[in-house]
Amino acid sequence: MKKLPFLLFVLHAIVMCANAQVSVQRLKTESLTNPVGLDVTQPRFSWQLISEKRNVVQNAYEIKLSDDKARLTKNKVLWQTGRISSGQSILVAYQGPSLVAGKHYYWQVRVWDNNNKVSAWSTPASFQMGLLQPADWKASWISPGYQEDSVWAAPLMRKEFASDKKIKEATAYITAHGLYEAQLNGKKIGEAYLTPGWTSYNKRLQYQAYDVTDLLKKGTNAIGVTLGDGWYRGAFSFDHGRNHYGKDISLLFQLDITYTDGTTKRIVSDDSWKSSTGAIRSNGIYAGETIDARLDKKGWATVGYNDEKWSSVKVNDFSKDLLVATYNEPVKKHETFKPVKIFTTPKGEQVIDFGQNLVGWVVVNANGKAGDKITISHAEVLDKTGNFYTENLRNAKAQDHYILQGNANEVFEPHFTWHGFRYIKVEGYPGELKPENFTAVVLYSDMEQTGTFNSSNALINQLQHNIEWGLRGNFLDVPTDCPQRDERLGWTGDAQVFSRTATFLRGANNFFTKWLKDVAADQMPDGRVPHVIPNILANWDAGSTGWADVSTIIPWNLYLAYGDNRIIEAQYPSMQKWVGYMQGQAVDNLWKNGNHFGDWLFYSVGNNDPDGASAVTDKNLIAQCFYAHSTQLLINAAGVLGKTDDVAKYTALLKNIKDAFVREYLTPNGLTISNTQTSYVLALQFDMMPESLRQQAADRLVKNIERYNNHLTTGFLGTPYLCHVLSRFGYSDVAYKLLLQESYPSWLYPVKMGATTIWERWDGIKTDGTFQSETMNSFNHYAYGAIGDWMYRVMVGLDEDSVGYKKIRIQPHVGGGFTQASASYLVPYGRLSAEWKKENDKLTLDVEIPANTTATVYVPATNADKVMEGGKALAAQKDIQVAGTEKGYVVLKVGSGKYSFSSIE
Repeated sequence: MKKLPFLLFVLHAIVMCANAQVSVQRLKTESLTNPVGLDVTQPRFSWQLISEKRNVVQNAYEIKLSDDKARLTKNKVLWQTGRISSGQSILVAYQGPSLVAGKHYYWQVRVWDNNNKVSAWSTPASFQMGLLQPADWKASWISPGYQEDSVWAAPLMRKEFASDKKIKEATAYITAHGLYEAQLNGKKIGEAYLTPGWTSYNKRLQYQAYDVTDLLKKGTNAIGVTLGDGWYRGAFSFDHGRNHYGKDISLLFQLDITYTDGTTKRIVSDDSWKSSTGAIRSNGIYAGETIDARLDKKGWATVGYNDEKWSSVKVNDFSKDLLVATYNEPVKKHETFKPVKIFTTPKGEQVIDFGQNLVGWVVVNANGKAGDKITISHAEVLDKTGNFYTENLRNAKAQDHYILQGNANEVFEPHFTWHGFRYIKVEGYPGELKPENFTAVVLYSDMEQTGTFNSSNALINQLQHNIEWGLRGNFLDVPTDCPQRDERLGWTGDAQVFSRTATFLRGANNFFTKWLKDVAADQMPDGRVPHVIPNILANWDAGSTGWADVSTIIPWNLYLAYGDNRIIEAQYPSMQKWVGYMQGQAVDNLWKNGNHFGDWLFYSVGNNDPDGASAVTDKNLIAQCFYAHSTQLLINAAGVLGKTDDVAKYTALLKNIKDAFVREYLTPNGLTISNTQTSYVLALQFDMMPESLRQQAADRLVKNIERYNNHLTTGFLGTPYLCHVLSRFGYSDVAYKLLLQESYPSWLYPVKMGATTIWERWDGIKTDGTFQSETMNSFNHYAYGAIGDWMYRVMVGLDEDSVGYKKIRIQPHVGGGFTQASASYLVPYGRLSAEWKKENDKLTLDVEIPANTTATVYVPATNADKVMEGGKALAAQKDIQVAGTEKGYVVLKVGSGKYSFSSIE
């Protein structure tokens, strides 16, 4: 081809770009960006279309894949789809030749839009396969071989090796019984902490894969690994028992090196390694960590360190059959906080306030004498007199101890623990406490932030802040109930009620998918689901309604948010087993036995409630509602998977469940036997009543709320659905009254009391400044943060009309005295957003719809003539279809793009 002059070439490029309506960005493999260590043999590819134009959809795509990036761009590929006529741009499954363990692959995609314009090929994305079967592991499990100077001191393991050729690429595969931190040539491998994470270790143990090419050098290299007790063998659970999964502490390490000449080398954990102990003398999730810098073995993870006095290691014959790759995002460091106040309490304690209840640890800088001991204690709150308060931590010591070596500028931070705190008490610090010497570091799973919310109400904005920080504090590899006391367990009820809010705020699909595998793994043979996952409680701690329903609710919520039917397929047997258990327990289709938590931590007005109108909701009524709900979700899942026989079977069962509910718990005029807010909320949310009785049941719910001066009385199971039910039945004004209530019990009461996270109890701190029961009073507990789901999907109106937001519904509910509310959400197809503003009689609604989706927009107005877009009448807008009016809204059909609607009443 004859070369074009440069100017002509540039003009040609500009014309081509102008003709192309769309570009392709944000390529992901298995919902991850350039992942390393996949063990899925048919990974799925996703991408987003980017265009400034309206009404852009994908009509076709083409993917190509190679095992070499240079060959990919030259079109020398292993697999190419050709043009596929499809609008699918998320989770497109690989259909090429078998993928090889440990190998890198590179892929690109291009698309054709609805005007048949083809995009340029995307920037290449990559993924690397992990170890696909036990035989791919050539390493051996090794444990320290020394006579332990301290049974709980953290072991150190090291090995030096030669690498005399130029390195093309190198991958380290690591896991442990316990926790590990690994180094190459003195530099940390990866950015993750608390690896390999927490799974049901006796059934599934994750390994991590790291690209360590840049950490290696030609010549001699050194590997160093520190091990911690962690969940595997550390003191944990209510009894603080040790060795829940095993007594050993062990390492499995494999380093695969490929040289530029095509040859390879493998370094593995074996009997050539050495072991010792160092500065970390003890470590525990509840107790904290003790570091004695005098025992630090300086340079132990670097080349040339003299390890002659180190012990050999023991080689163990532990199984490798349970090893699985890691897909959920690792725990990483995130925000940092400096002290906002340093003060002395009335008791004379030196305390530092970081201004935010957070989860992580404090990095301490100190100068002092050898043997000086600094103790850092952690607390969430101060008591009413301003003293350091730790009684709610129960038996968790939550203390880090640092013993100085005596050198200048010593820096301390933990490795194998974490704390929930806003305040620290400092004892033994050599010198004056200065802000520059203390930094709080926040830890949580590194999920992408996907959702935002803002409004004209400062208290509601603080509530949103608290919801976000409740997630950050408790999404630490598993969805924990609390991060501070001697618990920190994966309570199933808490997770399921918050899951819909979580999927808005963060890209939680991989996080929850990993955890759901442990839900299925730890499910009892009879179908009961344990109260906590991974399960470290007794076998009878299982099967509570609203908790065990995590097995049906979260898979369905993930499917709604991300459109991933593999989640449904993988969890379907677990869903069936749980519904089967309830069916087996039921008599005449009524489930009236079992040990249930019920509407946990509901509000009762006690002596001021003589006729019991706010009394605890009947636990069997609640169980029947969730029995129906899980059955409905199983029907939905069976439909997705094409299991028509199951759809018919469970549809018949659902009718029997609901008929039994009506007979047992409902009077002929729609009064529930409990007559509580939660009883009406659940019955209405799950459609337990005949349709003819539903509106009057909603009316009864409102009367109950009004009786208590527009306060809620619901607990963990009723609260998440309360405002949704009110809005569904025409009472958004009442939902707003509940949302904006500032006195106890309410969402804003903790905000007014200075909370920076969501509390476990409505009155964690009472109006007189005293505390609720110290045996159960967490100040970082996300369950009641589930109100966020109503704020995003109803108040602002961002909702799905089909799974994965391929079709979108935007229906704001304006009210509550708000003048503005906005939310944005990174759905699988791109950025979705809406903002409404109200000024006098004028309402504006600005929306953004991502490419390759369509939306139905509900503009608050009585007729289309009163609605304008971009300052023009709707009749003049060819991109907008008026679909009619509905209950105070003008209904519009739109494609992708940005729109600015306004209406005047």
